[in-house]
Amino acid sequence: MFVVNNYATAVILCIVTMLCWGSWGNTQKLAGRTWRYELFYWDYVVGMLLFSLILCFTLGSIGSEGRPFLEDLAQAAPKALGSVLLGGVIFNASNILLSASVSLAGLAVAFPLGVGLALVLGVVINYMGAPKGDPVILFLGVVLIVIAIVCNGIASGRVRKEPGSSAQNRKGILLAVLAGVLMSFFYRFVGAAMDLDNFESPTPGMLTPYSAIFIFSVGVLLSNFVFNTLVMKRPFVGTPVGYDAYFKGSARTHLVGMLGGAVWCLGTAFSYIAAGKAGAAISYALGQGAPMVAAVWGVFV
Repeated sequence: MFVVNNYATAVILCIVTMLCWGSWGNTQKLAGRTWRYELFYWDYVVGMLLFSLILCFTLGSIGSEGRPFLEDLAQAAPKALGSVLLGGVIFNASNILLSASVSLAGLAVAFPLGVGLALVLGVVINYMGAPKGDPVILFLGVVLIVIAIVCNGIASGRVRKEPGSSAQNRKGILLAVLAGVLMSFFYRFVGAAMDLDNFESPTPGMLTPYSAIFIFSVGVLLSNFVFNTLVMKRPFVGTPVGYDAYFKGSARTHLVGMLGGAVWCLGTAFSYIAAGKAGAAISYALGQGAPMVAAVWGVFV
């Protein structure tokens, strides 16, 4: 499988992660303004799973280092598989809650709060689980990213006032906090199932980054039948929507949604791959600079 052998390459992959995590949301806009987010999200999840398989049978199955995808999957311990599956479930819950908070409190309030909280807590949790890198530089970088996210939120709030009652805003803020707390944990469950110290010859029973992204995507898909179905029946904003509406979408609409999932999956896979050299905390922290990328895209899309 493809393995990163130096720190500089790992950092480059982390930057690509940040670009991917900050860019996938554009596909929702490209899918169409009348296409409900709950329907878009199904395509997003399917795209994530399909692209994870492409990565597993290409980068995850070439070269002499590590374990090929199918071999790695066959030897994986149930504990490792369960940990990554749980990470996928936690991520899916947090992602849906964050989207709901944006619809209630507005992008300028909910996104910086949810992602900022996930960044701070996530870096602490991941560094405690796998301490790697200079903690002073790491946490100084976290502070700078948080300042940038807060400034972006303040600027967005001044440019555009989101409509809605104060009760809606309070509910949105509460959901954003809950989403941020949940999101801070998902990466640690995935990292705990991988041998971050030796991707070249992983410990038996543990997963490679490629098997991890596939199992993670399976966890997201399975939990989506529960979480997204509930949101479709009882949406935070708007009227309920049924599965029949999903099949009324055009092929282009579905493909654009799948593209969004593929972009997110690519970024996440690179984050897992980079974690071996950069460390889980650094890999996660750099990726969570995504709101700044999304803000730049917002000017053009």
